[in-house]
Amino acid sequence: MAFGQSSGPPATGKQVRELLELLQAAGHVDFRDARGPMGFTQRQAGGKFTRDEADEFIARLESEAHGEEAPPSPAPRARPERAAPAFDLDDVPVEVLAAELQRRGWVVLEP
Repeated sequence: MAFGQSSGPPATGKQVRELLELLQAAGHVDFRDARGPMGFTQRQAGGKFTRDEADEFIARLESEAHGEEAPPSPAPRARPERAAPAFDLDDVPVEVLAAELQRRGWVVLEP
């Protein structure tokens, strides 16, 4: 499967319309507006869903509309936390920073 492609048949137009109507009833403007609260991927925020994904989101929104507890949604991928640097970069000479960036393959130019 290529990067950014879905793993299944695309959602029908009816499913996408129904999902959009439920999102709007829940107070969202469109798919992009609902991206964070619903946990949509970038592809889904563009209105592209597989049939299974659309069915899951429709069921979730319908259960929330009826006051039922929503089935658990897949947790968004958490970014690993990075440790705070042990030193302040303001204290590092510009030449040392430039040399390290070049060592890592970056091109460094003076402003």
